[in-house]
Amino acid sequence: MQLLGPLALWRDDTPVALPASRKLRALFAHLALATRPLGRGQLCALLWDGPADPRGELRWCLSRIRAAIDTPGPSRVRTDGDAVALDLDGCRVDALEVTQAASAGLEFLPLERQQSLADLFRGEFLEGLVLDDSPQFEQWLGAQRRRLRACHATLLEQLATRLPAAEATVPLERWLELSPFDRRVHERLLQALALSGRLRDGEEHVATATALFETEGLDAAPLREAWRAARAQTGHRQVTITSAAQAPTASADNGAGAARRASIVVMPFADESAQPHARGGPADALAYDVTTRLAKLRSMFVVAQGSAFALHERRIGPEEAGRMLNVDYVLSGAIRVGGQRLRMTIELVETRTSRVVWSEILQHAFDEAFVVLDEIGNRIVASIASEIETLERNRAILRPPSSLDAWESHHRGLWHMYRFTREDNTRAQHFFDAAVRLDPTFSRAYAGLSFTHFQNAFQAWGDRKREIERAYATAGQALMVDDRDPAAHWSMGRALWLRGSSEGVAELERAVELSPNFALGHYSLAFVQSQSGDPDAAIAMADCSRRLSPFDPLLFAMLGSRAMALTRLGRFEEASTCAVQAAARPNAHQHIFAIAACTLALAGALDAAREHAATARRLLPGYGFADFLEAFRFDAEAAALFREGARRVGLA
Repeated sequence: MQLLGPLALWRDDTPVALPASRKLRALFAHLALATRPLGRGQLCALLWDGPADPRGELRWCLSRIRAAIDTPGPSRVRTDGDAVALDLDGCRVDALEVTQAASAGLEFLPLERQQSLADLFRGEFLEGLVLDDSPQFEQWLGAQRRRLRACHATLLEQLATRLPAAEATVPLERWLELSPFDRRVHERLLQALALSGRLRDGEEHVATATALFETEGLDAAPLREAWRAARAQTGHRQVTITSAAQAPTASADNGAGAARRASIVVMPFADESAQPHARGGPADALAYDVTTRLAKLRSMFVVAQGSAFALHERRIGPEEAGRMLNVDYVLSGAIRVGGQRLRMTIELVETRTSRVVWSEILQHAFDEAFVVLDEIGNRIVASIASEIETLERNRAILRPPSSLDAWESHHRGLWHMYRFTREDNTRAQHFFDAAVRLDPTFSRAYAGLSFTHFQNAFQAWGDRKREIERAYATAGQALMVDDRDPAAHWSMGRALWLRGSSEGVAELERAVELSPNFALGHYSLAFVQSQSGDPDAAIAMADCSRRLSPFDPLLFAMLGSRAMALTRLGRFEEASTCAVQAAARPNAHQHIFAIAACTLALAGALDAAREHAATARRLLPGYGFADFLEAFRFDAEAAALFREGARRVGLA
């Protein structure tokens, strides 16, 4: 089945004729790409806007599709009650092949596979098909075309990177046709022309591209600079075009250790309400809010909303906008308000690969608009921050240690830090040290370094007094570099808590004030309050941190803090349930198992309590209540409760 170009079908290399009906062809293509059976009402709403009997039209289309594609045997058009699906078993669908490959990561494919996928693009998705009287289908069609165009561009970029210089101009020119305002393809093409000795072609291209960019009000200076740099390399015997990940950027003037952050643009959200709001409605308000909140995290470079809205007004899709802005990630979505319900679909795309790395459907009662938008904004921002950190961490793991820049060293350090073993903590220190050597202005790397010293003190992995002072000193360096980074205040708050200073709470509160979506700030406040502060507030803060980051590496600690607060309130059954959940996390340490042992003992589950106490001693031989009490800052009443639990299982 060919969808990348005019719709066409073959059976055993013999063309199969479909009726000329535009609605029938649209229905056929939509069913071919559907990931699940679709309701008849949904299909009618998609394709028919007002006929007296849309279901009759749908039945006619389905019958004609059956007549065209069925052979003796079970029908490929499957209906089950109200649901309709297309059975594609044994079929090859070009667009489906591309989207499935993209979901796994186009950049990881062998060169031959990338070439074969690129060859599937014989034109625009469903080229020539227009349904002016079906606005919902046109919206779906536009989204599919943008997505597949971005996949095509990614494949061509990969081919241009991996092919010898003499062969790279072919995919580059095809990429240029797709993305005429993507600065990277111009720069890559200029480099290829210079390496091939085609200097006159390069001069002509610079002149033409400069005029094109300036006509659209875009900065053409980087193109001229790229051509100067490419000509300076013509004496080198390079055989491939430098990839985007390897190529120096304008901000990399200080060498390999220059400051770098993940970059993201939040595109305006589409308003799919029955009566769409004018600009400035809830969709725009949420996009502005998410952009502002992301910028407050200080861990990413966030493109200003003015640029995102300007590209949106020119009908440039999210993936293409991400390429034009040269960012790593693009966030886009759609919002629908109907009655008293708000439904939002949202996805995060990695620009370089066109891969959807996170998507979500959020639904909420819309009785209090501002409260709802605030809650959704919190969930979106916290999820994005967590997903991007995980992606960057995993990417850094694949790079040789000697090739890491400051950003990658930091994320390699995070990967080791979150494993919560003594050996990994030492490795994390090594990578954080490398990050701050490469970039002395990297506040997050100092905060990570402070966390490793905190762990050494808290877990008794080193001289406690010395590690406390190191945690405090490196947190101070993080603050000196950027006192508006919530992670810097978070690390200082934890270091001050270790020192026994009440000022630690103020620092943690400052972290949350700077970024209300900073899950670790909420967790650390819960951790402190659970031991000697307000236990009810600790429970609320622990719950907030888990809502913001439900898959956080510190989830065991969030649950442990909640368990300690519940214990202080005398709710031993709830506390033990929570503590057991914490101990079940793969990176739980000996103190978490001790919390579980004590709370289970207080709840009367002595056998389970003894098992958890034994695990704590296996993780740290000789572990006892003195070690537990030294790690925390309990008030006298809380210490007495935990001492009683420890006594019942032989830890005290």
